[in-house]
Amino acid sequence: MNIAEIAKMAGVSSAAVSRYFNDGYISEEKREAIRRVVDETGYRPLAQAQMLRTKKTKMIGVVVPKIASASIGRVVEGILSVLNESGYQMLLAVTQNDPKKELEYLSAFREKQVDGVVLVATIFTAQHKQMLKNLSVPVVIVGQYLSGYCCVFHDDYHASYDLTKLFLDKGRKKLGYIGAIQQDKAVGAERYRGFCDAVRDSGLDELTQNYVTAAFTVASGYEKAGELLDRCGGLDGLICATDTMAAGAMQYLKEHGRKVPAEILVAGQGDSEMAKVTSPALITVHYSYEQSGELAVQMLLELLSREQSAVREVKLGYYIVDPDERSDQ
Repeated sequence: MNIAEIAKMAGVSSAAVSRYFNDGYISEEKREAIRRVVDETGYRPLAQAQMLRTKKTKMIGVVVPKIASASIGRVVEGILSVLNESGYQMLLAVTQNDPKKELEYLSAFREKQVDGVVLVATIFTAQHKQMLKNLSVPVVIVGQYLSGYCCVFHDDYHASYDLTKLFLDKGRKKLGYIGAIQQDKAVGAERYRGFCDAVRDSGLDELTQNYVTAAFTVASGYEKAGELLDRCGGLDGLICATDTMAAGAMQYLKEHGRKVPAEILVAGQGDSEMAKVTSPALITVHYSYEQSGELAVQMLLELLSREQSAVREVKLGYYIVDPDERSDQ
């Protein structure tokens, strides 16, 4: 079937049918007549033809570093919760933590294969910044702050600061920190900066040196916990940039006869399911990952509908999850 046949069956013009499928204005009477015919016949216009007419793909490109991550999974769930109600579909690109792959996907999206891009970002090289500048479609960045771009990010600095102060308030005065690469400004640099400022403000400047960098895996958390303890000796607290690292560190401590939390208190960040199933449960930080995905897509849809033109920067809050406080309630 074609539009002319649908128009004849509905008793309307072909132009009215075209406006119906392209979200143009038609009267409610005509819209209902066309809808009845569409429901009866199962007619759907060819996506390619619609794209040629409207210059829109109704696709949103989403670039993520990996899928085996609780936090990123929650961001994607937030993105989908909005897209599923908007008439857009998601084209998911997974870079496997390879910055070059990130550039390749952004280059592909630059060729107008999508209407807009949500970038769940990790690092920004000079090439990344140039690629973003050259994009012909709007982009919203999630998880990182980048000046001049719409972005939704977390208060990583204050979350890590408050988490460290909690350890100090619990009487843990010899702390170690397992962090991420410093090129990752949010999880790597800002969370470590929060740790450093908290111990400095407590007159414990030397603790800033009790630091190692790990990958975002349980195995790396395990390995780096051993490296840190070999170097720093009798730590009584260990703060990690992510729950995954913390789970690996806890495994190492148990296998090497360290009692958790009696001898050494452990915390992660992310409030993942992993934090709840470790024994004992991890102290962790809750970040609003789902909300960040939702807000990013809403922001992008406003850009596409031209309801928004100014750059918007949204910093989301956090709260600390302490299993000891839960058990006392």
